[in-house]
Amino acid sequence: MTQLASRPTDPTTPRPARPVPDLVTEIPGPRARAHVEFDHGLTSPSLPRAYPLVPVRGEGATIEDIDGNLFLDFAAGIAVNSTGHAHPRVVAAIQEQAAELLHYSASDFYLPIYARTCQRLGAISPFKGPTRVYLGNSGTEVVEASIKLARHVTGRQNLVAFLGGFHGRTYGSVSLTASKAKYHAGFGPLLPGIYHAPFGRVADLRWFDEVLFRRLVPADEVAAVIVEPIQGEGGYIVPEDGFLQGLRELCDRHGILLIADEIQSGPGRTGRMWAMEHWGVTPDILLTAKGLASGMPLGALIAPARLLEVWGAGAHGSTFGGNPVSCAAALATIDLLEEGLIADAAERGEQALEGLGPLADRFPGFVRDVRGKGLMLGVEFDTPEHAEEVQWVCFQRGLLVLECGTSAVRLSPPLVVTQEEIATALRIFGEAVEVVARVPRHVLEEAEAAGAVTGVEAGG
Repeated sequence: MTQLASRPTDPTTPRPARPVPDLVTEIPGPRARAHVEFDHGLTSPSLPRAYPLVPVRGEGATIEDIDGNLFLDFAAGIAVNSTGHAHPRVVAAIQEQAAELLHYSASDFYLPIYARTCQRLGAISPFKGPTRVYLGNSGTEVVEASIKLARHVTGRQNLVAFLGGFHGRTYGSVSLTASKAKYHAGFGPLLPGIYHAPFGRVADLRWFDEVLFRRLVPADEVAAVIVEPIQGEGGYIVPEDGFLQGLRELCDRHGILLIADEIQSGPGRTGRMWAMEHWGVTPDILLTAKGLASGMPLGALIAPARLLEVWGAGAHGSTFGGNPVSCAAALATIDLLEEGLIADAAERGEQALEGLGPLADRFPGFVRDVRGKGLMLGVEFDTPEHAEEVQWVCFQRGLLVLECGTSAVRLSPPLVVTQEEIATALRIFGEAVEVVARVPRHVLEEAEAAGAVTGVEAGG
């Protein structure tokens, strides 16, 4: 079983190893409950918070909370901590760069590490020939940059995104987002000129010709189509084979740019550097963030040089985008991905998918689907309430997972996750599914209120 050394009270005292998960208090513990109460009086209530986890330390695929409980992390900060928590090489790169230069704006000056990071991203991109790269602080920032670039390059004003897609929460990106109506509620009017297509089936592509181009807007007024090759927050939805290929052909036919939002699916998470590679499709613009810098804030827009060279100085920029410390973390992350973590993600993903698959047979009707690629895995339940309950029971038993879509739970561990850790997570997740499937809802609610879900026996 995975071991994590506990914090010593005396620096000269050896740290005894602990199994993971290892829960030493009720969940949430007393310090966690106290901190949640403190937090609620100070922070924006717009922050949704999945459950009362209060992390203070991480190592590999393990999170330690404020009460000293150890959790097996299959959420990875929403698929961000790609190389695990505090990977020694990433930490060393951050420390070395921080000691040299914390910040100088790359929008106005020439940071050596900024250009090196752009060069490296171009090298791992799917594009043939020269590339150029714009660096921002986050996924939503590079989505905004892609909107501006697409409109500027094409001279067209309209954009198409997909139902179920999530692209961020700033005004342009939230206008593209269509995973939940609550993201739009109270914020209109949103960015004009945006249409939403059905996602995932080859037959859905008829919507473009039969609805959009025929009845709503001519094809030659559409600048770009933006797509997540695997929908993230929308439910870890994997499209049918042929869907992305058909979308590429449609865009080529009408001179429309294809933007791949790989903010959650890349780099490396699906067992390929980019999820689009599973279908042999190359976009016109590639967006990435989340796992790119192992937890440091960094997003990137990557495109063939001919596209980015259309706009000139001052067309777009960022004070903090491409911060040198974030760039150092990204370079170390890319090294680790290329040295084996992508292959590991593919192998561990096969193990996880094989272990999750039988749940649909064991709990027919309750577990509706098991899907994903690499370490981007989703389990669909029959109701949103059951998905939430499975997430909660996992938390109570020391496994961190996260809901997505309408009624799915995602498993997106760090790419450093081990075979043993996958096996542990599969056991706990299976137990959680059995508890929720067998135990009446009111019993679970009473147990949750008492903080004692771990005491509810499956089949009781």
